[in-house]
Amino acid sequence: MTSTITIAPHSAHPLTVARLGYGTMRLTGPDIWGEPANRSEALQILREAVDAGVSFLDTADYYGEDVTNRLVREALHPYPAELVICTKVGATRRPDKSWVPYNRPEQLRASIDNNLRILGQEQIQLVHLRLMGAGPVPLDEQLGAMFELQREGKVLHVGLSNVTRAELEAGLQQGPIATVENMYGHAQRTTLAHAHGTNPGGAEVLDLCEQHGIPLIPFFSLLHALPQADTRVAEVARRHGVTEAQLNIAWLLHKSPWLLPIPGTSQLAHLRENLAAATIRLSAEEMAYLE
Repeated sequence: MTSTITIAPHSAHPLTVARLGYGTMRLTGPDIWGEPANRSEALQILREAVDAGVSFLDTADYYGEDVTNRLVREALHPYPAELVICTKVGATRRPDKSWVPYNRPEQLRASIDNNLRILGQEQIQLVHLRLMGAGPVPLDEQLGAMFELQREGKVLHVGLSNVTRAELEAGLQQGPIATVENMYGHAQRTTLAHAHGTNPGGAEVLDLCEQHGIPLIPFFSLLHALPQADTRVAEVARRHGVTEAQLNIAWLLHKSPWLLPIPGTSQLAHLRENLAAATIRLSAEEMAYLE
């Protein structure tokens, strides 16, 4: 496993994890809904990831719904002491599989309680407040509810997900932001507009995260790298005898010591490939070329 990174290093309860985590979202059925196609493989992926040294898992109760949380508990409970389970709140799913805000203070509290119950925990070590665009609930009201849950001891650290630079700056004025989770990969560094809104890119907040010692957790890094082939990525990947997906993970690990990639997959073979990417060493010249 690769080097480590510390979440909330200046707090009373810092969390040190390996710099290559695992995102559970792809363990669900089609459209991030329902049970996995191969439940036994999903459980094996979780166990093998942790056995290989992965100490950071990303999940959410709206994956499935509750599917990934139940899989995590079944595969890994009682949890290893070094394992950090990060979940997200702020959204929910409708029966038509659409994603909608679920971010009023009472809804955020209900989500936290649900995550605690399904995961079998007394405290969630890290929770990302997932922003769902402009809406009737102001950011300060959402974050205020999260910090209240932190004071109650239900949450150890609070992070933000899907945030613009202005939103991160506003959040930092309100309280300690432990982590940021934004879309980021070699082929997807800027804000992405789509039918359901926008996903702010990691590039616009990375320097701010570095300045404040906040790990940036890239999501969808592989999903958006693969369809948008970059001849430079392909060339460097061939030179190292690895896949373009592996090269993308290596690029993230080299780009900044404050990046904590969480590539997800529903296939054990791909998990092993992703973990192997942590051993790829890129030269300064290769990184400059990839830029």
